[in-house]
Amino acid sequence: MSGPINAWQLLREDLQVARNRDPAARSSLEVALLYPGVHAVWAHRLTHRMWRNPALRLPARIISQLTRSATGVEIHPAATLGRRLFIDHGMGVVIGETAVIGDDVTLFHNTTLGGRSMTHGKRHPTLGNRVVVGAGAKVLGAVWVGDDAQIGANAVVVKDVPEGAVAVGVPAKIKSRPQYSPTVEHCEDPAIFI
Repeated sequence: MSGPINAWQLLREDLQVARNRDPAARSSLEVALLYPGVHAVWAHRLTHRMWRNPALRLPARIISQLTRSATGVEIHPAATLGRRLFIDHGMGVVIGETAVIGDDVTLFHNTTLGGRSMTHGKRHPTLGNRVVVGAGAKVLGAVWVGDDAQIGANAVVVKDVPEGAVAVGVPAKIKSRPQYSPTVEHCEDPAIFI
């Protein structure tokens, strides 16, 4: 994860990352007003901060659920999000309590970073930096997804994914190890993401 940054810099960074990764984004004002993924990330920053104080955990959960109702994105307040996370479209995204997401990650709609057990402790995935998770993909359990990995649309990942790998299918299998590019149109097979 990256070092400290002030709130205004984070807000500007979030707006810029949405403009960089979504060709439909016309302006920062449009992103600030209309992008539910950005709103969910902003709300999570507040609830995550509240979650650190045990007396504020219930209000943090209430705000996170109100955010889910408003945006279609559910992020548990205890989840750890890196900088420049972009949630495209947002609807149906679920990020569980013990999930950890690195910097410069992109999640498409209907993705789940969920658990596979009802036990306490680490039960959600850890995503490295610059990971792309395609629409409808499910990453389940305390698996590790390495830096620069790509998860194909509708894949179900239940095992670790190496750095730079592409995982596709149900259950997901490693397809290849392409060179990473931060934009989908430069990946080896952009059709796996949409």
